[in-house]
Amino acid sequence: MSTDTSSPLGDPGSNGRSVESLETVAIRFAGDSGDGMQLTGTQFTSTTAIVGNDLATLPDYPAEIRAPAGTLAGVSGFQVQFGSSDIYTPGDRPDVLVAMNPAALKANLKDLEPGAMIFVNSDAFDARSCEKVDLPPTVLGDGTLDAFRVFEVQFTTLTRGALEGSDLTTREKDRCKNFLALGLMYYCFSRPLEHTEKWLDQKFAKKPDMAEANKLVLRAGFNYGVTTEAFAVSYKVPPASIAPGVYRQVTGNTATAMGFVAAAQLAKSDLFLGSYPITPASDILHELSKYKRFGVRTFQAEDEIAAVASAIGAAFGGNIAITTTSGPGLALKGEAIGLAIMTELPLVIVDVQRGGPSTGLPTKTEQSDLLQAMYGRNGEAPMPVIAAATPADCFDMAIEAVRIATKYMTPVMLLTDGYIANGAEPWKVPDVASLPDLTVHFRTEVEGFQSYDRNPVTLARPWVRAGTPGLEHRIGGLEKADGSGTVSYDPDNHEHMNRIRAEKVARIAADIPDAEVIGDDHGDVLIVGWGGTYGALRAATALLRRKGHKVSFMHLRHINPMPGNVERMLKSFRTVIAAELNLGQLRHLLRERYLVDVKGLNKIQGQPFKISEIVKKIEAVLETPSQEAVL
Repeated sequence: MSTDTSSPLGDPGSNGRSVESLETVAIRFAGDSGDGMQLTGTQFTSTTAIVGNDLATLPDYPAEIRAPAGTLAGVSGFQVQFGSSDIYTPGDRPDVLVAMNPAALKANLKDLEPGAMIFVNSDAFDARSCEKVDLPPTVLGDGTLDAFRVFEVQFTTLTRGALEGSDLTTREKDRCKNFLALGLMYYCFSRPLEHTEKWLDQKFAKKPDMAEANKLVLRAGFNYGVTTEAFAVSYKVPPASIAPGVYRQVTGNTATAMGFVAAAQLAKSDLFLGSYPITPASDILHELSKYKRFGVRTFQAEDEIAAVASAIGAAFGGNIAITTTSGPGLALKGEAIGLAIMTELPLVIVDVQRGGPSTGLPTKTEQSDLLQAMYGRNGEAPMPVIAAATPADCFDMAIEAVRIATKYMTPVMLLTDGYIANGAEPWKVPDVASLPDLTVHFRTEVEGFQSYDRNPVTLARPWVRAGTPGLEHRIGGLEKADGSGTVSYDPDNHEHMNRIRAEKVARIAADIPDAEVIGDDHGDVLIVGWGGTYGALRAATALLRRKGHKVSFMHLRHINPMPGNVERMLKSFRTVIAAELNLGQLRHLLRERYLVDVKGLNKIQGQPFKISEIVKKIEAVLETPSQEAVL
């Protein structure tokens, strides 16, 4: 840590106090689900992205829409880690906790290291509120928090004071207190106010009194930091060194939606989404509904089956067709996905995974749908399965899903998860010229047409827009005769069609890049990951390598089929560990396919991996390589 007395953005140093420069900071905002913590965290994140820091976020909120106020079950949190170097995770533990009530303090206290900063809304720490969560009413002064740097701030009182004379009701005033916390954090970490003030003007364009109230409270929080004697030091995190270009902040769901819009434009086709709302996938539907001017049609169906069926119909009509869901919805879509496989139509199914089984943990992350994506259909029904690694990567993988689906005339499963779907990071807007040409070619020639006549390389059948004159053909779930596409009950044809559908998927392996490898191509330990574990595994690998360990990391974006370098990499290391947020589903696939004794590093707590727990487990394996590594 170095000290820099120059005035940072926002100029909190103008009062003569010192400003310390930090490389990284992790802040967690926590309070009731009605306290606006997600909004507060999102605004801090947006401003931080504009300042030029790299960042990663973790929104964490209860499944209940309005859990009982002041209870542990109702705590909503938002963590953001930002820095002047590459940031891969939201941080193992927050350096700063903003706790709006005793429940928020109690729920998050276990995650804090000694010396962490805690900002508490002291107005909320009355005896009744403390009793609800089994905290003593004297918790702020009885020594319980002596290991931390605690700042008692009267968020509620200061908010009401800033709005004295306003026509707002007391309840409306109190709802602004999250902006007092935001303004204070802007002071403490040298963030400017202008971006949030502009956002408020846009958000409350039809309610200027609300915009002005929140701006007054935001400034009051900032000025409280400037004037109070409690803050002798403020902090700044210099901008990160990033490649030149235009950047914007994206969540995984937003990037997924934009990727599909881009893919449809690259394919010179309209886009259709058939979807039924389900957490945490619903935001893709919400986002795509904004793009009607780009030929995007969104259909909110009455159930999951209708959603996927409508998308299959759209694919038959010549559209780029997608359907979005999460684990429970994917189970309901299974039969219709089999129909898409039988009809060999291009369809993308997006599964934003969450904790299961059944309703499970709807707002928490998990990677437990991999085997469902691979095998969750009746009959021999193989299909390509790919997975995004980060929020920004969702854009590229959405385009990749459409590329594979249209080139090979097959449904494709795109897996994301709650962590990357709701998490945010800076995304470099790509040069359009760098994106692949996805132009689709529909069959229009009548002479010699057969609906299941195949491309000799890809084995794809022709794509015909429904209603094309002279190219009428049967479509449906009954087995088809290869070539003619007529209904066939011939046993030899049925076996042939099953094998050729499997072969079509297998041939995709020659059309995908090698799996990304961080580190050497041989050594003591190879960590294999997929999906949203990328950031934690990459950061842990870097830390282990700095310690001198011969550890490498291979990340899979293509899971069925797998890239060509996977087998070679698996057999080049003394120990292979598949790290995933389930009980070992990728591990099962790797063992089955390559006959390698893959060990497992597994976690199913609804939370992403921490870098520290990965490092601890890998170091234990390095010390005793024969042991089974299971978290």
